[in-house]
Amino acid sequence: MANPVDIQRLKEFSPFSGLKPEQLASLAGKCQIRKLEAGRFLFRQNDSDRRSIFLLDGAVELRAGNQLLATVTAGSDQARHSLAPHIPRSVTARAAGQIEYFEIDSDFLDILLTWDQSGVFEVAEIQAQGTAQQDWMAAVLQIRAFHQIPAANIQTLFMRMQQVNARQGEVIVRQGDAGDYFYVLAQGRCLVAREAPGSGKLMPLAELSAGASFGEEALLAEGTRNATVSMLTDGTLVRLGKEDFKALLIEPQQQRIALEEGRRIVAAGGQWLDVRLPSEFEQQHLQGALNMPLYTLRLKFDHLDPNRRYVVCCDTGRRSSAAAFILGERGFDAWVLKDGLSSYSL
Repeated sequence: MANPVDIQRLKEFSPFSGLKPEQLASLAGKCQIRKLEAGRFLFRQNDSDRRSIFLLDGAVELRAGNQLLATVTAGSDQARHSLAPHIPRSVTARAAGQIEYFEIDSDFLDILLTWDQSGVFEVAEIQAQGTAQQDWMAAVLQIRAFHQIPAANIQTLFMRMQQVNARQGEVIVRQGDAGDYFYVLAQGRCLVAREAPGSGKLMPLAELSAGASFGEEALLAEGTRNATVSMLTDGTLVRLGKEDFKALLIEPQQQRIALEEGRRIVAAGGQWLDVRLPSEFEQQHLQGALNMPLYTLRLKFDHLDPNRRYVVCCDTGRRSSAAAFILGERGFDAWVLKDGLSSYSL
């Protein structure tokens, strides 16, 4: 089992040494020590993965093609910084011997630094102190959709989020109920289930672990919950009310475009993604559109290309907005067809 990086070790690296102590303590538990055998690759030239990788022990060769450019040794000045940080990677990194290292999502690190230095975490002085709060704040920060929020919104958002402790078996949202909150699971595991038509029995759809979020579909579509979410273990959630969710989280980051602009994106290699029901799709749809109903979206991410741009559409734009948010959480580049298909003559 991987061990977390000791706080004192973490402070040896830039930019972690500039973080406030409470943020550093929370972050340390999320940076796991990894090992790599001699001759194995950390990354290759032209890779586009957005990871910041820091060398704890051993040495790493940096190569361009067959040419050795440098050898970075743990503890050196060069090793205080992430290895070859530019994306796409300009070099290949290979372990010269057995090494130890840790990595962190580059976007998460950048937004953490931005919010830390803009005073966002001073909210911890306003609300109850403690590691539990730091843990759920760190869980929220790791959701990709939150990376697009203006820094000025973040302190307000954290102040309006409510922490909820839940017990095993407790139902958090129930299928058919009105949507009132957006949830982030900070600790524990949840089961997502949907009632089978005609049977009344709940059929398991997915299992959620810490860092997952749910509840946005009903808030954005102005509808009812499309699934039941219950706790598989004891856990901690944080929730944000409907109006705050829309104003602070959704509106600042939604990319809404008209039909002609959407067509230009698709012509350049993008993809129409229609999130209506199959019966709606069959009646009328855009040429070449992929149909993936909103309630199935979380189960079908592996059918989508993370390097492709998606223009999401439905009849009014409500379900598209929910779908674009879900896609954004997973790092997809998603655009919303403004006002929906019903506003255009196809």
